[in-house]
Amino acid sequence: MRLPEELQFIQNARLPQKTTTARMDGKVCVVTGATSGVGYQTARRLAQGGANIVMVCRNEQKALTVQKELQQQFPVQIDVVLADFSRLSDVRRAAEAINMQYPKVHILINNAGGHHTHRRLSEDGYEMVFAVNHLASFLLTRLLLDKLIASAPARIIQVNSQGHRFGGLDLNDLNWDRRRYRGLQSYGASKVAQMLTVWEFSDRLKGSGVTINAVHPGEVKSNIGMNNERLYRLYKRYLLWWMLKDPSISAEAMYYHAAAPEMAEVSGKFFNLTIEEKPATYAVDHSLIPEVWKISEEMTGLSSTGTVIEQE
Repeated sequence: MRLPEELQFIQNARLPQKTTTARMDGKVCVVTGATSGVGYQTARRLAQGGANIVMVCRNEQKALTVQKELQQQFPVQIDVVLADFSRLSDVRRAAEAINMQYPKVHILINNAGGHHTHRRLSEDGYEMVFAVNHLASFLLTRLLLDKLIASAPARIIQVNSQGHRFGGLDLNDLNWDRRRYRGLQSYGASKVAQMLTVWEFSDRLKGSGVTINAVHPGEVKSNIGMNNERLYRLYKRYLLWWMLKDPSISAEAMYYHAAAPEMAEVSGKFFNLTIEEKPATYAVDHSLIPEVWKISEEMTGLSSTGTVIEQE
């Protein structure tokens, strides 16, 4: 029995996934959140394919450990740029460092993310999940956009989630000041906002040689949410963990999106791993895009041209 189109993701996860044997020798790939889970496995797979990796990470000790490991195993360049994605000032510094240090950036994979069961605010005063999952990736993408265009052909991969189907995006209450905080819906809101900006990025990048797509990395083992309270950690570790797959399947999908020749001109799509899929209806509501884009610019301190506006 075929499921309705919006529930097709349940069956898609069981389908054989696409792979590629294409190499990425000499390509510069920026991967955020690369010290564990999907980000680590993705950085490893890209390095195996010959790419030079720029790991954008929060934890210096973990980053240096991964850097040393990958450098010992693969004959590629592995660099570390430190940034805490809950601080927009860190994102700006990371983008500045990347723009200054690398003549070319061919691949940007925005993987860093988080999930909280209780409402927290970032250093900038924004709801933490929205700040990390959407605002940080939006800002980094905008600040690296000129570099990516100059490096074309280039690709941007936004690690999104089937969690966007949880909804929760209320443009009049992004900080959850007036609603009871619900962790799954706050997560969903961040992913819907990110997805709506993917469609706009794709339109703006037409003819530039740069593509952008949103990708669900599969139901895999990761540390996301493990900074929540003990009850949640026990629930994830002992009830959910056995149902989750190894994040190497995510890495293979990310490598496909980054390297496969047949993906060179594919843009503005949502994929369940490597299977194209229809997102939730509200995530493709193009009437919301102008406001989401404008709010994202204002919250990240960007002008309409991408120039950073100095904050008071």
